[in-house]
Amino acid sequence: MSFLKGATVGYDTVNNKAVFIDQTLLPSKYTEVFTDDYGEMYDAVKSLKVRGAPAIGVFAGICIAVLINKAESEDYNTLFAKLEKICNDFVKCRPTAVNLKWALEKMLCEGKRSKEDIKENLKALALKMIDDDVAVCRKIGEYGAELLKDKNAVLTHCNAGRLAAVKYGTALAPVYVAKEQGHSIKVFADETRPLLQGARLTAFELKNDGIDTTLICDNTAATVMASGKIQAVLVGCDRVARNGDTANKIGTLGVAILAKHYGIPFYVCMPFSTFDFTISDGSKIVIEERNPEEVTDFWYKERMAPTGVNVLNYAFDVTPAPLVTAFITEKGVIRPSEIEKYI
Repeated sequence: MSFLKGATVGYDTVNNKAVFIDQTLLPSKYTEVFTDDYGEMYDAVKSLKVRGAPAIGVFAGICIAVLINKAESEDYNTLFAKLEKICNDFVKCRPTAVNLKWALEKMLCEGKRSKEDIKENLKALALKMIDDDVAVCRKIGEYGAELLKDKNAVLTHCNAGRLAAVKYGTALAPVYVAKEQGHSIKVFADETRPLLQGARLTAFELKNDGIDTTLICDNTAATVMASGKIQAVLVGCDRVARNGDTANKIGTLGVAILAKHYGIPFYVCMPFSTFDFTISDGSKIVIEERNPEEVTDFWYKERMAPTGVNVLNYAFDVTPAPLVTAFITEKGVIRPSEIEKYI
């Protein structure tokens, strides 16, 4: 029996364990992992067993609650020192996604405030993060579905659906909510190299939900747009600078340029917490570089590229604000020119 019941991450409070779906095994194998081990938690995020900016943030909150409640000591100073160390270590795990930093800071602030009740309060905050993420993504879906009322097909890049959040997801939330409202929208999903999140995850979850889905190679997006099959592009994101520059999975910039060329609206779907008002523009966003073997070896038993060849494996790129039609958040639809008033 599934503990998560359609969610991506969860908190087994009875046994004090963090729970997650190992996404590196999808689509061939569905596995729920229960853990209270920090090394396994850190690896889950680093190795993309848990991925997607909202899911990473919530999972980090759950992990902290588990680890602090696991500690034998009841002394506040000892527990808070442990909390600080975990937060300082964990934030380095995936540097581009702001949701991770946001969640760690919330847990740290709660730890400072809690004093005698630090264990119970951190547990309560982790559970609230789970509920809040579901509610936020549902609102993103409602605002997005309104924008898609006259559209019958969208393109998405990478995975920003159920598997990237606790439940609804961000970029795919408008599709799921539209379906609940009786409006079926076809989705073209980029495969998203080199880790194929679109092929393995987006296509998997959409197909399981009965959404009309077509998987395409990344380099097919231009042809599909040119043919008139796409009425909107929906993507998630990991961080948005104060001017609207947006960091998302590598390849998003190319999709945004194509959408601009063909006059197709390009929507970024995200929790409002993904705005990082501490940085002025996209040049300040740290871009994660990942293992070259993800490009040269990852999907085949035999090496795909010659030994010794140089590899540049950026995990993300930055889409300039002028290419973004609007940000769809739980607070509503925000144009890049309107961000300033929210600061």
